[in-house]
Amino acid sequence: MILTGVLLAVLGLGLVGWFAARARARLLYKGRGSMHSMPTYHGWHMALWILVPALLAWGVWQAIMPGLVNGAVFADPAAATLPTDPMTLGAVMSEAYNLAADPSAAAFNPEAQAMVEPIRAAQTRFGLIGAALVLVVAIAGGGYGFTRIRPDFRARTQVERAVLAVLLIASLMAILTTFGIVASLLFEAGLFFKDVSPIAFLTGTHWSPASTSGTDISDNFGAVPLFWGTIYIGAIIAMIVAIPLGLMSAIYLTQYAAPAARKWLKPMLEILAGIPTVVYGYFAALTVAPLIRDFAAGIGMENPSTESALAAGLVMGVMIIPFVSSMADDALAAVPRAMSDGSLALGSTRSETIKKVLLPAALPGIVAGVMLAISRAIGETMIVVMAAGAAARLSANPFDTMTTVTYQIVQMLTGDQEFNSPKTLSAFALGLVLFVVTLILNIVALRVVKRFREAYE
Repeated sequence: MILTGVLLAVLGLGLVGWFAARARARLLYKGRGSMHSMPTYHGWHMALWILVPALLAWGVWQAIMPGLVNGAVFADPAAATLPTDPMTLGAVMSEAYNLAADPSAAAFNPEAQAMVEPIRAAQTRFGLIGAALVLVVAIAGGGYGFTRIRPDFRARTQVERAVLAVLLIASLMAILTTFGIVASLLFEAGLFFKDVSPIAFLTGTHWSPASTSGTDISDNFGAVPLFWGTIYIGAIIAMIVAIPLGLMSAIYLTQYAAPAARKWLKPMLEILAGIPTVVYGYFAALTVAPLIRDFAAGIGMENPSTESALAAGLVMGVMIIPFVSSMADDALAAVPRAMSDGSLALGSTRSETIKKVLLPAALPGIVAGVMLAISRAIGETMIVVMAAGAAARLSANPFDTMTTVTYQIVQMLTGDQEFNSPKTLSAFALGLVLFVVTLILNIVALRVVKRFREAYE
């Protein structure tokens, strides 16, 4: 709380410094050409010298303060009564820190209650030290910035460089995040593949991660049924639904719909992309799945399950219709009007023009939309969790229960799990495979889009 208040004070100092530097620069301004930079740039330069060093000092102190507090707490005489067992000690200290943060919480351990006051005292002491440090840094930075206010000082150049640095850092965040994701997946998957053969993992047909006993556990981690369930639900059943409906809706909206109808229908279609996937999951579990079960019973199947690959695939196909439709719509709209006009002028009907001219010309964009939709479908989780089931099965029967890679990742990483066990680490291996597959699909889609754009620019 102390450092948070100091942070607000630093922001206030930055605002005061901005006004003070601008006023000082205005006094030095004697007319056009008398100063290199306008007074506003001098204000921003001083504000940056107050804020940036102070915020850096605040961040560094926030990082090192927990260690300092912890050392001071263990040096307190009250820590002499703490247990020596590391696990028990960690539980006691965790409860003590929780009590220090929330005085209304109930205390279950007397030893934890005894450490509350030393923790609060240490936090207050080091908070005040950090507050003083941050304020000193802010004032020192502001003083240096104020001394730089001169007619010949290039304040505008310095401010623009600072803005450029901020923009560069912002642009690198996505790249660094991607590298971090890849690095974490590779590291954890590497730990998994120390115990399980990668060949057995990628080619095995028996998935039973709970059975990890024996000399060779690789036989229990055959992920082919998971890959098949992912492809069958997300890339086959869902695409059978999404491609025809998405493509036909795009053809209607671009070639047949009146402007007034298109104005209403296109936004309504794209609303599907904004519905949360958990809502689709409820719809699949409560509405579509029972209908499919009743249909399967009506055609003679014995004891059909409510959970099925068909239920999840149908709802997933409806969910990704906007992806196919939007890309196909843009691709058809980008085809030069002269091509369709020439076809119609030669006597072709509108349907023949669409089939023989527009669709072949727009095919790269349509294929790109399909590829992006597939990558979206195979990464879907909630619909599969709520409607497809948990059985790892190699089957082409759409009424059977199946599972996917995403469902197994959720199952492996939730609940009371031992993190370093092969069962838990298998989630990272599955995530790595899913990441590679979706990355390849996105690269292919972007390549197709690039070719499509080059053709009609």
